[in-house]
Amino acid sequence: MNIKLLAIGKTDNKCLQELIDDYKKRLSHYIKFDFEIIADIKNAKNLSELQQKEKEGELILSKIINTDFVILLDENGKSFSSIDFADFLQKKMNAGIKTLVFVIGGPYGFSKSVYEKAQGKISLSAMTFSHQMIRLFITEQIYRAFTIIKNEPYHHQ
Repeated sequence: MNIKLLAIGKTDNKCLQELIDDYKKRLSHYIKFDFEIIADIKNAKNLSELQQKEKEGELILSKIINTDFVILLDENGKSFSSIDFADFLQKKMNAGIKTLVFVIGGPYGFSKSVYEKAQGKISLSAMTFSHQMIRLFITEQIYRAFTIIKNEPYHHQ
């Protein structure tokens, strides 16, 4: 199985990007992991919230193919413990999914068409975090999940 993380807009904070890069490198020992940035919408300040979500949605959907299993990172999604998330990933691998795609939307969330394409939603917390921080958190949690699956000492219970 491959894992792809799609996110709107580049990571501006160099410290966050360095940490993301570190976890991406660590993940390469377990799985093929791609982190794809979708460029910010130009002149977004001139668009309504709905228009911005629609334009971002078109870009997101252009990066997804029919065989992808799509999970949105969404505040209304299912919450997991780290062990339950590892179990979730293991089940997806066992199911023979070729590519599991996690999507981080823009500041207003996702368009209706993106919600319709998704097979699930995950919430990382009931709290609100910046979209840039979520990139680090999900990358770290994917890495943590693989160390749990491999019974390695990174995760402490």
